[in-house]
Amino acid sequence: MTKHEDLLHMLLHADGKFVSGEEISRQLSISRTAVWKHVNKLRDMGYEFEAVSRKGYRLVTRPESIDETALQLALKTTTFGRKAIMLSSTSSTQADVLKLAEEGESEGAVVFAEEQTGGRGRFGRKWFSPPGKGIWMSVLLRPELPLNHTPQLTLMTGVAVCRAIRAFTGAEAGIKWPNDLLINDRKICGILLESAVEDHEVRYCIAGIGVDVNFDLQDYPKDLQQIATSIQIETGQAIDRTGLAAAILTEMEHLYFLYQKEGFGVISTLWEALSVSLNRQVTVTNPQGVIEGTAVGLDYSGALVVETQDGARELIISGEVTWKS
Repeated sequence: MTKHEDLLHMLLHADGKFVSGEEISRQLSISRTAVWKHVNKLRDMGYEFEAVSRKGYRLVTRPESIDETALQLALKTTTFGRKAIMLSSTSSTQADVLKLAEEGESEGAVVFAEEQTGGRGRFGRKWFSPPGKGIWMSVLLRPELPLNHTPQLTLMTGVAVCRAIRAFTGAEAGIKWPNDLLINDRKICGILLESAVEDHEVRYCIAGIGVDVNFDLQDYPKDLQQIATSIQIETGQAIDRTGLAAAILTEMEHLYFLYQKEGFGVISTLWEALSVSLNRQVTVTNPQGVIEGTAVGLDYSGALVVETQDGARELIISGEVTWKS
């Protein structure tokens, strides 16, 4: 880490207490004048400090945007997020990572945007992603697996994001098959996994993740106010988006490596424990028609298993799943 990153690490871990200039100088092996210069560098990056004679420095506020320096300090990964590109605005982080992938960028690279003007969800739907309210990011994956296993990566990503949200915020998020996260039956997160294929093998995948973090109800358009919610609305607290983003990437890397080592079985078990789709009467609409029944589990492929009234079991590979709240 650079000296200003080391300094930030010290102040973050001081939990709002003062750290003396003498202590900073000693731990970082720099002069008191250099301490002052590094504090000012952090100020230029949007951090605010209280400086008091004979007490030292105390971190008061962090930048409102997702901050790369703080992200790197919070990550517990070897690859995921270690290359992070921060954009104030973009059409779609998926398109940005696609360009990186085609240029040969390594696995784990991630693009964040404070705002997306053309964010996408499933079936080409527009994803509402205004500035400063959520986590809008896409992660580059280069798995060695056949194309028909890529739905497993969607479910793995859902498990990772759900576990991170629960651990970091305390919000009781659950997973709706295949790629949504809900709290109290309202959507807080969507996941879009897109793949590039050559000779029936996956060249790379891009995992797009959109989390509604610090929305107030009035931030949503009227057509979303009855179906969407945010972590802040549900918990009553503003959430540190940088910390949550780091938690998501850390959990995602952990499960990705676990999946590669042990297969989909462990992911399936975790998914079922977090699912809000199972044991419910569901209606599935897809190009083949409408299927009604009880969602009872996951197939190894990642398909949703629905048991119809006549006892038959249908494997749902794609489609829109709904139920009565």
